[in-house]
Amino acid sequence: MINGAHVIIYSQDAEADRAFLKDVLGYRHVDAGHGWLIFKLPPAEVAVHPTGDAESHELFLMCDDLEQTVAELTASGVEFVRPVEDQRWGILTSIRLPGGGELGLYQPRHPPAYDL
Repeated sequence: MINGAHVIIYSQDAEADRAFLKDVLGYRHVDAGHGWLIFKLPPAEVAVHPTGDAESHELFLMCDDLEQTVAELTASGVEFVRPVEDQRWGILTSIRLPGGGELGLYQPRHPPAYDL
């Protein structure tokens, strides 16, 4: 039986992004050996969206109050890549990871599935 999911974030600077998840977001972790950290994520859900020819995957962190979360993360030195956008399904922005990538952040308007 499937009992979880494993998300991979590819990075140009994995050490910096691991430090960000550990020190800034405060995610607990295990060391799989040689400093290879695997982080416990908050509850999660998955959605399937239609696409054209190009397939891709995205990871969004969710929060209850985007404005407050952005303020807290900004105070911790986090850079935001995109301005806050108001969509019919939620309010969103993107965090700049130290390794150069982006990590979505949004406050959903839909009922969350992670606590079913």
